[in-house]
Amino acid sequence: QVKLVESGGGVVQAGGSLRLSCTASEDTFWGAMGWFRQAPGKEREFVAAISWGGGTTTIADSVKDRFAISVDNTKNTIYLQMSNLVPADTAVYYCNKAAKYRTNTYDPDPRYWGQGTQVTVSS
Repeated sequence: QVKLVESGGGVVQAGGSLRLSCTASEDTFWGAMGWFRQAPGKEREFVAAISWGGGTTTIADSVKDRFAISVDNTKNTIYLQMSNLVPADTAVYYCNKAAKYRTNTYDPDPRYWGQGTQVTVSS
């Protein structure tokens, strides 16, 4: 079974930046991928998605001016570049392989979630 491994989380001051990575375990892995986050006491929410070729992306309105998603097919890796972070961005960030993805519509595949990486933004 394909495994997704996130990295890059940490503690950062407000206004800072982080880049998260998510690497798939298999060379033949393909498909659209996405990032979600879950803050304490809240439901998991969609953050960003990208087609495997990188030609289509979707960013949640709450972060679209500050976050960017990208893919490196040669490394089976997607990235989430986060800038101008605020305390409200504090959450565990998860990557996921899509069951279905069209522009502005992302259906996560429940079989493929990473273990999550903690992002903490201090004020």
